Amino acid sequence: MQVSLETTQGLERRLTITLPSGSIEELVKKRLREVGKTARIDGFRKGKVPVTVIEKRYGQSVFAEVAQEQMQQNYIQAVIQEKVNPAGAPYFEPKNMKRGEDLVFVATFEIFPEVEVQAVEEIEIERLVAEVTDEDLAKMMETLRKQQASWEETAEAATDGSRVTINFVGKVDGEEFEGGKAEDFSLELGQGRMIAGFEDDIIGKKAGEEVTVNVTFPEEYHAENLKGKDAEFAVTVNKVEVQVLPELNDEFVVKFGIEEGGVDALKEEVKNNMTRELSQALKAKVKESTIKGLLAKNEIDVPKALIDQEVETLRKQAMERFGGQMDPANMPDLPAELFEQQAKDRVRTGLLLGEFIKTNEIKADEDRVKEIINTQASAYEAPEEVIEHYYSNEQLLQNIRSLATEDQAIDLILEKAKVTDKTVSFDEIMNPQQA
Repeated sequence: MQVSLETTQGLERRLTITLPSGSIEELVKKRLREVGKTARIDGFRKGKVPVTVIEKRYGQSVFAEVAQEQMQQNYIQAVIQEKVNPAGAPYFEPKNMKRGEDLVFVATFEIFPEVEVQAVEEIEIERLVAEVTDEDLAKMMETLRKQQASWEETAEAATDGSRVTINFVGKVDGEEFEGGKAEDFSLELGQGRMIAGFEDDIIGKKAGEEVTVNVTFPEEYHAENLKGKDAEFAVTVNKVEVQVLPELNDEFVVKFGIEEGGVDALKEEVKNNMTRELSQALKAKVKESTIKGLLAKNEIDVPKALIDQEVETLRKQAMERFGGQMDPANMPDLPAELFEQQAKDRVRTGLLLGEFIKTNEIKADEDRVKEIINTQASAYEAPEEVIEHYYSNEQLLQNIRSLATEDQAIDLILEKAKVTDKTVSFDEIMNPQQA
């Protein structure tokens, strides 16, 4: 085997490989003899077909098959010989595939870049700090009460937060339009479900009253014929209901599976859950900031093959999310451009963190592994069973070790980088839209 390696551009490399015709022909003849043992050809008994007949019928196809196999096998040997590290599969281009002559082919591929993590000390990171306050806990308890609330009909006028049952008929330019009519439509006021302005004139109305509501459809409205149009809705209020919150007592607590300790026990559990979720969210945000800083300080070439693989992974994940909500026949064809930047950043992140972990000889700390498993298990009703499941499954355990190693790398970068803390509220982290 003769091999020549050349650099074309960037990370792309080209191997030209020549295989002597004698070795190829020997393999072809061996394969033809194997074919002759099982070939069924009219006029001949099985295993008794003359070599010349086998050669005439199968010679070229067997040669092509052997050539393809040899290109793959010798490519691997050439890569080892030339000490290159391919990223992704090669593209094979035969240059000479004439039987009886040397087999010559070119394998074009990309290599992994040489990565050196630099300027870690120059990375500027804003680390968000927050805690669960008594006010946050009170708001969460109120949310739990609302989730268990009932509705009670009232003769009073509707207010923000009331639930109304209405009939309505909508018109544009004096004509009714499709989708603009409903009867006994239930609407909780203040939730923003309807077009801006629709609820305003309903507030203050009692059951049995009628009102004309004037709105303008937004320019980005999904129905083309209604974009930017003025509309008039004739609305009849059939019923007004007010929300009745349950008392915060032992009966309420039992609904959440707490048999002992009453309201205090529920509050403690809710606060623990809030604290765990807040901690995880803060951790994710500082990790995101750290990675952004690392990427900003370390520009590296990325093999297109790796980006393409990551694009496909992201595309599949998106399709799976759509799949739970859409008919597969109506699934959109998501273009690669949607995911390319994210894919490139993810590949760069993996290469940089991998090199940082290697350079600093970071290995998964078993205490950190245990901490991650315990944290994840604490979200389940039977955490002991979840912990046992992790430790009995080597693949799951290895995934956690990889996560721990990555977390330890982030911690080390934070130690070296310029970090400033910023105190924020619980809602700013967990409910940014409300905040």
